[in-house]
Amino acid sequence: MNGLPWTAIFRLGLVQMSLGSIFVLMTSVVNRIIAVELALPALLTGGLLAIHYLMQMMRPHFGHGSDTGGRRTPWIIGGMLVLAIGGTLAAAATWLLSINTMAGIALAIIAFVLIGAGVGAGGTSLLVLIAAKVAPERRAAAACITWVMMIAGFIVTTVIAGQLLEPFTMQRMFMLVAGICVGAFLLATLSVGHIERDYPNAMDAQSRAEDDVPFMQALTAVMRERDTRLFAVFVTISMFAYGAQDLVLEPFAGAVFGMSVGESTSLSAVHHQGVLVGMLAIGALGSRWLSALRHGAVFGCLASAVCLAGLVASAARAEWWPLQLNILSMGLANGIFAVAAIGSMMNLVNQGARGRQGVRMGVWGAAQAIAMGAGTIMGTAMVDLTRALSHDLQFAYTTVFGIQAFLFIVAGLLATRIQTPAPQRESVASLSVAKS
Repeated sequence: MNGLPWTAIFRLGLVQMSLGSIFVLMTSVVNRIIAVELALPALLTGGLLAIHYLMQMMRPHFGHGSDTGGRRTPWIIGGMLVLAIGGTLAAAATWLLSINTMAGIALAIIAFVLIGAGVGAGGTSLLVLIAAKVAPERRAAAACITWVMMIAGFIVTTVIAGQLLEPFTMQRMFMLVAGICVGAFLLATLSVGHIERDYPNAMDAQSRAEDDVPFMQALTAVMRERDTRLFAVFVTISMFAYGAQDLVLEPFAGAVFGMSVGESTSLSAVHHQGVLVGMLAIGALGSRWLSALRHGAVFGCLASAVCLAGLVASAARAEWWPLQLNILSMGLANGIFAVAAIGSMMNLVNQGARGRQGVRMGVWGAAQAIAMGAGTIMGTAMVDLTRALSHDLQFAYTTVFGIQAFLFIVAGLLATRIQTPAPQRESVASLSVAKS
């Protein structure tokens, strides 16, 4: 047996889909109701999401727990349970906000603490499980499958929610969110069940910690590893740059190119289409050539920088600039970078001290989540600050895109320094040792 079969990889993709289905309800339905129906400050939802991102700092601790136990499945199921409870409480808190604001805020804080903990515990262990069980030549495709299925979960969940929330009532909203949370938890539990037991391999022995060391000692040991540190810095810089465009792109299209709300929304869809194509392309290439992951991370970062430089130039040539093609190309580059980085992460997590895969993945997961959250917030903050200083909205947007381009170049150069040796396929002998 040489790693998981495709059916098992798709099952793990369903776990990622379930996780994403719950979380997207928080950024879409709950966010919308708080901001529009309840007319509460946008800072409230921003603060609640910040709590979720802060909880991601616990990812190394969650990873250490799964290292010590030697099994990832309980942490995945436990994380999904906590996430489902948190999502249900978030819906209850939104309903309560319409009755008692302070009580609703208190419950919402508890809910988003649980959401952050659930995403951190379940997501970290899921990635380590995929890295341990999937054959090296399939890791790029596995990364592509799991992330595409997560995006599919976003789409399916929001479409279903949009249809079932009419006519809108708080009770209907709560029942819908609670039902999706329960369904996602059950789907994830059934999907991941027995995979760890039914598909043993040589990596299982390497995934078990040889000694039960305290968390800080394990974290210190991991952070002494050169490539672990470099990859953490790479993830931080690249994901900050990636996140900075989230809340900036559509307003830029409206302010500089005069696009309507519908047109700018369609532009966002073009970007996501490019991301999807990029993910599928690097997933296919990485399945044929293991070196494609490393080269893809470098190319994706540098190509993203070029596309962002195009947006900077577009502001002075808005009347004829092919903005849709620019955005499609940027989405393509972003998708290549994202899957190549995740696939490289799965290869690199097995390099270094034995039995520290969970801590290592937790470090990178925490870096990714914090950088993404900070980038999303700082992108808008940089626009406001630059606009206040220059009194030029066009210059404010292009400054942010220019900073993003520079950060992607730095990330691409860092990626060339990370030594990710091509992993060897499991031999029959090593599998026999793992089973004995």
